[in-house]
Amino acid sequence: MITGMIERNGKTYYPTIGLEIHAELATETKMFCACKNDADETRPNVNTCPVCMAHPGTLPVPNKKAIESVIKVGLAIGADIANFSEFDRKNYFYPDIPKGYQISQYKYPIVSHGTLGGVEITRIHLEEDTANSKHLDDASLVDFNRAGVPLMELVTEPVIHDAETAMKFGKELQLLLRTLGVAHANMEKGEMRVEVNVSVSTDPNTFGTKVEVKNINSFSAAGKSIDYEIDRMIKLYEAGKESEIVQETRGWDDGKQGTYSQRSKENSNDYRYFPDPDIPKYHLHEMFDLEAIKKSSPELPWEKRERYAKDYGIKGEDIESYVTDQRLGEFFEAVAKRLSNDKESVRLASNYTTSDVIGLLAKDSEAKIPCANCFGELIEFAVQGKVS
Repeated sequence: MITGMIERNGKTYYPTIGLEIHAELATETKMFCACKNDADETRPNVNTCPVCMAHPGTLPVPNKKAIESVIKVGLAIGADIANFSEFDRKNYFYPDIPKGYQISQYKYPIVSHGTLGGVEITRIHLEEDTANSKHLDDASLVDFNRAGVPLMELVTEPVIHDAETAMKFGKELQLLLRTLGVAHANMEKGEMRVEVNVSVSTDPNTFGTKVEVKNINSFSAAGKSIDYEIDRMIKLYEAGKESEIVQETRGWDDGKQGTYSQRSKENSNDYRYFPDPDIPKYHLHEMFDLEAIKKSSPELPWEKRERYAKDYGIKGEDIESYVTDQRLGEFFEAVAKRLSNDKESVRLASNYTTSDVIGLLAKDSEAKIPCANCFGELIEFAVQGKVS
């Protein structure tokens, strides 16, 4: 049942949102070859080889580290890790796909279920990224440096009902990937891309026709595209033109602050998935020690939030500053230790850190975080009344 609702002109509308988020994994090499995985490379077509360029006779060899990275994410969100898994060929032709198909996963993803930030996850699977296309006035150019980079795709259940929740989820996923060290997830570099599926229904028990907005490169744009689509669909309902809401793929135009139609939405049959005959099947529980991977995981963001609240009694917004900025969090914990974790002193230190220290760092990109011991001593002077 759809729980979110929007009241407009005496009628009730029920929006539903699902997310598909791609994140490039921070491995040293690509997914199926030994080429360097380097998002900072500016020279075109230097990180390529016969395998990722799909020369005849070449064979893909899966990157074990990339598979382990996806397992780490799955274990962190309490998901099921498949024992049997395989790679499939997703067939479609586009200039940025040198093979004429993409190696992906269809029936047997590595990760199923789990939750993150209260949002249920459908699956997480592994595939190879496409090349980069650059469109000029009179030509289009393709840079294959990115072709074959390991790409994790996470799909949520259709359980989100507003843009704010969608953006919050995306940020939480980005934070988790960085905490685990499996991805840099810089959206401005294209290392993390969001696709939103939006529908609006007038019946709380049924879904409306779904529209997908693809390749969004910021959380802000994701939120705006959701709000735009919900408003566009409701206006069509109000005008009696709900038949014009069709299943399609749309793009986000940041200049016009709106979406535009790109093409009709494909379904799985259009891609003619079939198991890749060049890659063996895998029994992941035999290949990986899942318990050892789980034990080696760092403290997760939600665990850190709980610990900060319990141990230090500081404000929620302060906690979020330390959870999202590892360097600042380490500084704060060092200061708290210097203050013997005295809650009154620690709260004062946190107030100064999230106002003065962050303010100074924001003003000067060359500024360094202060000496934690010295800063702690200054806080002690303030508590003792030795300085104002």
